[in-house]
Amino acid sequence: MQFDTWLFFAGAAIALSMVPGPNNLLAMFNGARYGVMSAAVGGIGRIVAFAIMIVITATGLGVVLAASETAFLIVKWVGVVYLVWLGIKSWFAKVNDVDEATGQTVLMAYPGTFTLVRTEFLTAIGNPKAILIFTAFFPQFLDPAVAYGPQFSVMGATFLAMESSILLIYGLLGGQVKGLIKSARHMRMLNRVSGTLLVAAGVLLAFTDRTRSTA
Repeated sequence: MQFDTWLFFAGAAIALSMVPGPNNLLAMFNGARYGVMSAAVGGIGRIVAFAIMIVITATGLGVVLAASETAFLIVKWVGVVYLVWLGIKSWFAKVNDVDEATGQTVLMAYPGTFTLVRTEFLTAIGNPKAILIFTAFFPQFLDPAVAYGPQFSVMGATFLAMESSILLIYGLLGGQVKGLIKSARHMRMLNRVSGTLLVAAGVLLAFTDRTRSTA
């Protein structure tokens, strides 16, 4: 891959990663609730999900899935239900809970590393727009005169690196909000904003079709 092509790809990857979708919202609100490190740890789930999607795209299965209306609808509606469920769960999340690790009363008990990673993973893997973006976006930068595998590997690693950087930025933004949360009332407000936005993301996903998914 030529350096100028890679540079253009990297810039486009940053732009795609910056879009405030469900995973970026999760990173921001995890940062606001539990701190920047928790947002970063949870983001591992997203990176693993995207890595799987990139491999699927590289092997050609992504094209098959992108062309299948049934597969798209199944993944889409699973994603919709999961996002709405996350939003409702956030809205009614318990405040002034007891942290099982320390036994102390905290505004929001730390849910555990596995829960944070699983939530980000399921949110990413349940979004059919991601696989459509990969199948439409990556091939535009492939040089037919150069071996296919190495190019895809470079683009995949680059995209995941950019995605990791952006999720940290969203986590840092959430971390700034964390310093402003001084009471249970503030935490409830944060949870309700988070819940509302996640439900809204689920509703938007419900109205997404394959022709508009790559926009």
